[in-house]
Amino acid sequence: MRTMAVIGTGLIGTSVALAVRGRGVTVYLSDRTGAAARTAAALGAGVVATPREPVDLAVIAVPPSQVCAVLIEAQERGLARCYTDVASVKAVPERAALSRAPAPDRYIGGHPLAGRERSGPLAARAELFLDRNWVLTPSPLTSDETFDLALELVELCGAVPVVMRSQEHDAAVAVTSHVPHLMASLIAARLGEGPPALSLVAGQGLRDATRIAGGDSRLWGDILRSNAPAVAGVLKDLHTDLSRLVPALDALAGSDGGDRDQGMRTLVDLLDRGISGLAGIPGTGRAASADGHRVRVGVPDRPGELARLLAAVTELGVVAEDAAVDGAAGGGPGLAARFTVPGPVAERLVTGLRADGWEAVREHDARLPLLQE
Repeated sequence: MRTMAVIGTGLIGTSVALAVRGRGVTVYLSDRTGAAARTAAALGAGVVATPREPVDLAVIAVPPSQVCAVLIEAQERGLARCYTDVASVKAVPERAALSRAPAPDRYIGGHPLAGRERSGPLAARAELFLDRNWVLTPSPLTSDETFDLALELVELCGAVPVVMRSQEHDAAVAVTSHVPHLMASLIAARLGEGPPALSLVAGQGLRDATRIAGGDSRLWGDILRSNAPAVAGVLKDLHTDLSRLVPALDALAGSDGGDRDQGMRTLVDLLDRGISGLAGIPGTGRAASADGHRVRVGVPDRPGELARLLAAVTELGVVAEDAAVDGAAGGGPGLAARFTVPGPVAERLVTGLRADGWEAVREHDARLPLLQE
């Protein structure tokens, strides 16, 4: 890919432009707000100009409800050979493109799963997409050339391509992104109505739970409207859970022993379901992939050795907090730390730790030798 156009120079559009500019691609920028495009250009994201000939790929970085109109206008003036977007809802733009776009075969939906709570070009980062999933949703009409150029875009940005159907994508992000944003906003809204001392007891847990509530309300209104059916379905399921939770808490606040016991069972069941739900999500500290590989590392019986191991593991890109620690193999001195990681990571982890002098093995490789002081 030699040339690209980015339409919409907010956080995502400008980050895409910065990423591909760093890989030698010529980028043409445009935005309905001229100041935003000029700001992105001043950051080094490209030039504010109309290309003299069709670019290889146009990236449409506008809210979901605007994607089709922008796509139609760009195709009618022959801006690019192929087109994609980065909106977080896929079914609405796809349906509109299939029915209204001049060349629907030249369009493929896309959604990089990356972002920040800040918006606008000044929040953009070239590394925003590194190692993040980037969903592509080809329609039945999407051409091979369009698909290949979208894959090249994902590679240029350092992301990981994931191919899904648009409806499947929207149902998934309703759970993983859209409803969590609503919940964060609802919690944050309560902060303005709480007791005066609330700010004195606001800790990191509250900040983690409400961080995303600071997103652009107009953009998020557009996102939620475009994915309203899937979002409403998840909220109805949450309403069912809340309909169990509130009576359980009322029972716990009461004096009847039997009701309180039942209330506690209901409460613990809901909490346990939450813990179980985290098991399939990487990076939560609870993830345990079915195809995960366990790496076992011997820790000598000396002060500070476990801390040194965890620092080494972190340097190799593994979450140290995910370790399980127990006694050394065979009941010898020292400890054994275990890490469950994907296969390629396991190989890198074992190699890196051994190079640093640690006794590291995959659990199926061999029994770890007993460590001596």
